[in-house]
Amino acid sequence: MSEIRLQIPAHADYIDIVRVCLYGLASKLRFSYEAIEDMKVAVSEACNNAVLHGAQPDSMISISFLSDETSLTIRISNEGPPFVYSDAINGASPIQADEVGDLRVGGLGLYLMQALMDEVDVIAIDHGTEVVLTKYLDAPSS
Repeated sequence: MSEIRLQIPAHADYIDIVRVCLYGLASKLRFSYEAIEDMKVAVSEACNNAVLHGAQPDSMISISFLSDETSLTIRISNEGPPFVYSDAINGASPIQADEVGDLRVGGLGLYLMQALMDEVDVIAIDHGTEVVLTKYLDAPSS
């Protein structure tokens, strides 16, 4: 298993760097274009959440990409208050509205990450939150 680590300031301007790194690595691992786009959206959402909910003044976001021949796992950690995933997912309301304008702002990120990735885990760590996203490489077609 190989690992690439990246650390960026907890500011939205730096999230594109994470996406570029992800694209390069996922391409090298031969993920499909669609899988790469899904991962980019999920990782962007996790990084945005780290900026919005976990950023302290002058804090950093740590990203690690762990890959092997079958999968890519992305870990996004922030230094903010811990996020309790089980409470959030259990308290989330269904995504329903009569009109688009009636949809609640926020709270869709977890659903989006779960829809786009094969595995999603959110862990409260000592000084913050870590989001773990995993995508499995499809078996080659014969």
